[in-house]
Amino acid sequence: MVRPDERAEGAGPFTTRLTWRLAEGGSAVWESRLARKRGALRVRAEGGAEAPPRSADEVALRRLRTLNTLAAVAFTIGGALFALGAAVAQAGSLSATGIASIYFAGGLFFNTGGYTSLLQAINAPRRSGATDSLVTHGWRWWSYEPARIDWLSTFVLFAGTLVFGVNLLDSFLQGLSAQQENRLIWAPDLVGCVLFLVSGHLALVEVCHGRPCWRSRSLGWWIVAVNQFGSVFFLVSALAAFTRPETGSLVNVDIANWGTLAGAVCFSAGGVLQFFERP
Repeated sequence: MVRPDERAEGAGPFTTRLTWRLAEGGSAVWESRLARKRGALRVRAEGGAEAPPRSADEVALRRLRTLNTLAAVAFTIGGALFALGAAVAQAGSLSATGIASIYFAGGLFFNTGGYTSLLQAINAPRRSGATDSLVTHGWRWWSYEPARIDWLSTFVLFAGTLVFGVNLLDSFLQGLSAQQENRLIWAPDLVGCVLFLVSGHLALVEVCHGRPCWRSRSLGWWIVAVNQFGSVFFLVSALAAFTRPETGSLVNVDIANWGTLAGAVCFSAGGVLQFFERP
């Protein structure tokens, strides 16, 4: 709940930034992504000058570093495997089962990255209005907090990786008709891409506080933007991978492969950048 002395920013029901006066003078600024990723509150001295941030305790910071590293590794490797699978598929140098195996391995890393990102949102230090600081709570493996934009964004991302897993598992099936391929492989792929886009949009809202923004000096903004470009490429790839019932061929196999490759490179690059967004 927002106090009368606080100024809230965000979009719709989501609060992404709070600013309030400190008793000793100056002001404190809580930002959703900054608290979740770096475990910190911004502090401004009288006159608006930036003061040293207030950090959460060492327990919270250690959690954030560990989870951030795991997620970064998972998305970097997962993206690299998807890029390899798309490159091999375009070159036609491996069997369908071999290509499906590469994609499936990449999907497992995406699952790991998605769930680890959700864990980071669940276990991030929370703002305490009573002490004007960040407080660490007990470790949790799960929570249900759809009113928090960071939780919702990471939950939708994780759900997208699980739906992709259905698509990747069904890719091992052989002898399917065009209708079966579209229902068992293409439809989950498309749903997963849409969920990735929704997650990316929520992440952009979180970073930009509800307004379109360009923040070239913000590492968090670049990570979110690069991943959102990757989601767009994945969606283009999925649309091109629809199997025409009348011919049994894809709409455009080249676009499907190159779109997957471009999207995977974006997610892998986002994973590399994520290594540097830590406490």
